[in-house]
Amino acid sequence: MNELNFKQELTAAFGQPIAENPTQVMIEAAYRHHNLDWRYLTIEVGPHDLEAAVRGAKVMGFQGFNCTIPHKVKVIEYLDGLGQSASLMGAVNCVVRRDGQWIGENTDGKGFVSSLKELTDPARKKVVIFGAGGAARAISVEVALAGASHVTVVNRSTERGEELTKLLQDKLPCYADFVAWNSTYSIPAETDVVINATSIGLFPDIDARLDFDLNTLTSAMVVADVIPNPPVTNLVRDARAKGCKVIDGLGMLVNQGVIGIRHWTGIDPDPTVMRSALEEVFG
Repeated sequence: MNELNFKQELTAAFGQPIAENPTQVMIEAAYRHHNLDWRYLTIEVGPHDLEAAVRGAKVMGFQGFNCTIPHKVKVIEYLDGLGQSASLMGAVNCVVRRDGQWIGENTDGKGFVSSLKELTDPARKKVVIFGAGGAARAISVEVALAGASHVTVVNRSTERGEELTKLLQDKLPCYADFVAWNSTYSIPAETDVVINATSIGLFPDIDARLDFDLNTLTSAMVVADVIPNPPVTNLVRDARAKGCKVIDGLGMLVNQGVIGIRHWTGIDPDPTVMRSALEEVFG
């Protein structure tokens, strides 16, 4: 029998039994499809047990693990190195064993860029991104690394928005600016890509809408929403009605899973199998 290789997901869930989560369902579907004798586990790890969990994963021969909030920054202390984007972001969501060392990567933004490239080349594009949290940070860094010429960060919090803008402006080859989101935002006419990287529209608040002037959205724009549940948010629905090319939250989730599996196993999994598994989860 082949040795089982386990992949651990460090989560912040407390007090409830752990059931299969969407990422687990998606990745294990890929393992089965490609006849890999691997497992993807969801494991609770409290904030004070993170170091022991990372050490245990190495001792037990795990090939890697995903890391969720609130561990994405703290885990760096227990790793041997970082990939380029993870280093720039200061956050890790994917760890892989390479030559006996734990290397931290960040697949959030890479998954988004993979989805974006299916519709348009981000090089020399002007991007508007709503939000300045972890998702916005990961996506904006990767979009800039992919060649975007201009990134506008639109955010409620001035401090977080300016912090992200400064990171992009100082460390990446793009122009970045910040707009305080204290009123209905009008998307500039020259914008190529519009991204929702906030939690607005996430279940159960599915009726929520981004506060922007829908009349400033044009069919020439690519519109993306990072929210996977529900896959068809109000933004996705409105953008399709305007004739925009649209990326839903499942696209980013699938592509970051593809990148993670590639890191751990060295194979390129079939994304259609993974998306089908997610569609079953979300109905």
